[in-house]
Amino acid sequence: MVGSTEPFSGKSATILGLAHQLRAQGVSIGYGKPLSHGGEDRNEAGEDADVKFIRQVLGLTEQQTQVPLLFLDEPTVEKGLHHEPGSYYVEQLQQSLAQVEGDLVLLEGLGTLSEGRLFNLSLKEIAAHSQAMVMIVARYHSLLLVDQLLDAQDQLGDRLFGVLINDIGPQDQETVRQHLQPFLESRGIPVLGMMPRSSLLRSVSVRELTKQLGAKVLCRPDRLDLMVEHLTIGAMNVNSALEYFRKGENMAVVTGGDRSELQMAALETSTNCLILTGHTPPPDFIINRAEDLEIPILSVDLDTLTTVEIVDRTFGQVRLQESIKVHCIRELMAEYFDIQRLMQMLEQS
Repeated sequence: MVGSTEPFSGKSATILGLAHQLRAQGVSIGYGKPLSHGGEDRNEAGEDADVKFIRQVLGLTEQQTQVPLLFLDEPTVEKGLHHEPGSYYVEQLQQSLAQVEGDLVLLEGLGTLSEGRLFNLSLKEIAAHSQAMVMIVARYHSLLLVDQLLDAQDQLGDRLFGVLINDIGPQDQETVRQHLQPFLESRGIPVLGMMPRSSLLRSVSVRELTKQLGAKVLCRPDRLDLMVEHLTIGAMNVNSALEYFRKGENMAVVTGGDRSELQMAALETSTNCLILTGHTPPPDFIINRAEDLEIPILSVDLDTLTTVEIVDRTFGQVRLQESIKVHCIRELMAEYFDIQRLMQMLEQS
C-alpha cells in the first residue's frame, strides 16, 4: 500500500514508476484505490480520474483493478455521521481485493493517514484488513519531516515497509543524504528512494489552468496541452519585464489586458501561456503574433491577485494526467529508487 502523510505527495506517480520497474522484474501488477475524494477526483462519468488514468497507462483489465468503494464527499461523510458503518465496508474491501488479479497488488491511499477513519478505512485499517505492507511517500519540506515519519511508524508499526522521500530541492539533497536518511535507517525505517525535485512533474497544462480559472481561450485552443512550469506576473515597465521574462522557462505570464507592450514582451520569450486580466481585449496584432508562435492566450474575469492565487493553488495540487510526466517519473524512479532492495524485502516478507 502506498500512502502519504499529506496530500499531493506523489503517490500516483510513485505507483506508475514502481509498476514499470516491477514488471521489468517479471512481476504482474494489480492496482486498487479503496477510497477517493469527491469533486475534482471524479471525471464526468463519475469515475476516479487517477484510477482511470493509471489503468490506461498500465494497460490493466477490470480484473486487475479495484475501484473505489467510497467517495468521501460531503453527502457520504454526512451520512456516515448518522449511521454506524460497522463491518460492512471492511467486508466489501476484502471481497473486492480478493478478486483483483496480479502477483502484487499496489493499493493507493488517500492524502493522510487518518482519512477514512469514520468508515473504519483509514490507511492503517485498510493495511490491516488487506494484510498489506505500507510504503509512505513524503514530500520534503525541511528536516521537520522526520516527525511525520516517526508518527507514521508509531501508527503503522511493523506494517511500515519503508519510505520514499520526494521533491527534494537541489539545496537540500546533501542534508537529506547526510542527516535524514541515516537517522531513519537507524530507527528501522528503510529509505527506498530519494527523488529530486522535477519542474516537469510539478508543471500544469494550459488546459488545467483554463479549467481552474474559468478562462476564455482567445487563440490557439489546439495548444492547451502545453505545460507550464512557472508563473510570472507582468506588472513592471517593458524593459524590466523583458529582462525578467528572459530568465524564465515555460512560463504562464499574468498581465492586464491593456498592457500590450508587456504582452508582446512575454510572447517573445519562453512563454507557454498568456493570461490576461481585466475586461480589455488584446489588440489584433497580439492575437496574430500569438497565433504565429502557437501560444494560447486566456482571458479571465478576475483581478490579478485572485488569478495568481488560483494558479498558485493549481501548481500545489498537480495531478499526473499527462504522458510526458509518466515518462519522466519512470526515468526518475529508475535512477533514484532502490528496486533491488524492495524485491529482496518482498521475498523476505
